[in-house]
Parts: sequence; C-alpha cells; structure tokens
Amino acid sequence: MASEEKMADPRDKEDGPGLIALLTQVAKSFHRRSTEELLGMRLKEFLILAHLRDRRGTTQQELGEQMLLDSNTVVLLLNELESRGHSIRKRDAEDRRRHVVEITPAGRDALTTAEKAREAIEDEVLGELTAEERRTLKRILVKALEGQARTPVGPASRA
Repeated sequence: MASEEKMADPRDKEDGPGLIALLTQVAKSFHRRSTEELLGMRLKEFLILAHLRDRRGTTQQELGEQMLLDSNTVVLLLNELESRGHSIRKRDAEDRRRHVVEITPAGRDALTTAEKAREAIEDEVLGELTAEERRTLKRILVKALEGQARTPVGPASRA
C-alpha cells in the first residue's frame, strides 16, 4: 500500500448508527455526568436558570414551551428554584393572568458556579474535539434547534 493512500475514516460510513442514536448517546453522556453534586442543582434547574439569564422577561408559559416541558413540571421546578431564592415569579403588568419569571442575584451566583462544572463536563465528553470542532458543533446544533422551534411537534409525516 502506498504511503500516500489514505485509509477511509470508519466514522464517515453512511451505515451504522444514525444521528438520533448518536445524539442520544452524547446527550446521555452529558446527563449522566451532570449530577446535582457537581452542578450544585439538578440539570433541569441549571438549564432553566441559564434560559432565564439569557432571555429576560420570559413568562412561565413561554419557559415551558421553549424548554419543551409540561406546565406541571415547570411549576415544580420553579417552586424549587424559588425556595432556594434562585428565581422569582411576578405578575405581568400587561396581562395579570401571566407570570414573568426572573433569575435573582443568588440564582446568577449559583449559575456561575454551575457553569464552571458544565465546562468541565463538556471538556470530559467532548475531549476528542478541537476548539474549532466544538464551535462548529455548537453552530450546527443551534441551527437545528432554531429550525425545530419553527416546526410544530407532532407525528412524522408519512411518505
């Protein structure tokens, strides 16, 4: 075999696990490592606080829709975050039926601590990727999520 010939990378094969299987495995790897002891809170609470920090003025209903959580789960998670002083719900001044959810200064502090742990988890799970590959992966996932947000959830269309 000539030294110039390149062996095909087996990871480029079209057969084998599909994207759903691969994304699920990576997600499970993140989830297993994202313990309450490491983050200082449950993973869903961490994700909610990050969402509230990045999207001020989010209503309780929008939070559930954007995080793909049912309303009961949102209430339970917000009750826990409020009991720790990490978030607060306020009546919307324009529509008294709605609650706007805000992150508190204590919530920001807890989130800062948890994000340091998140960085370590990402380094562990994605250690084989270069910094550029991580940025590319993030761009691709954000693009996929943006497209998913515009597509109603329902059964896959049949051919």
